[in-house]
Amino acid sequence: MYRKFFKRALDILFSFLGIVVLLIPMLLIMLAVKCDSKGPAIFKTERIGKNGQPFKFYKFRSMRTDAPKDLATRLMKGDEYVTKVGKFLRKTSLDELPQLFCILKGDMSIIGPRPVVATETELLEYRAQTGALTVRPGLTGLAQVRGRDNLTDMKLKAEIDGEYAKKITFGKDFKIFFKTIGLVLKGTDVVEGDNVLKQDGADTKEEKENS
Repeated sequence: MYRKFFKRALDILFSFLGIVVLLIPMLLIMLAVKCDSKGPAIFKTERIGKNGQPFKFYKFRSMRTDAPKDLATRLMKGDEYVTKVGKFLRKTSLDELPQLFCILKGDMSIIGPRPVVATETELLEYRAQTGALTVRPGLTGLAQVRGRDNLTDMKLKAEIDGEYAKKITFGKDFKIFFKTIGLVLKGTDVVEGDNVLKQDGADTKEEKENS
């Protein structure tokens, strides 16, 4: 009952309330983005949603306009393209606020696997195998509270997403939501671009040297 009805009802309720309460802060963020660098305040792109269907995805623009459009952030060179305001927005996850409109429209949910670009074929293939594509993508999800940017193993990430999709409950969503707030406030697991891949490489090298 929760998965089929109440989850969507709560998405509509809380995304609407969120938009109303955060409207003025969002307008101020838009102004800050515009003043900081050239380009639109809202970054619009296409992401893959439920059942592999593409949808329009919104974020506050945190990068320069010459940044690659359809490249996963973790594959970019560090924070090369990130603006000054963008660094703050990404660290605090405030750049994600426009996705409240995606939730209200029904393309996303508050809790679910994070939506990715179509070029992330490896992750999408694994998600198809684990059943993670059978649910709406989320503002936050199980994989985010288990590692976020530091979770670079695509198969493991898809398995975690699939684990969530197989058993969706109010209790699980409640825990993920409040755990996300805690992690955001601490700034935990936020790594820019390919720094996380370099970090993984360094960790692997250190493990080999210590073995």
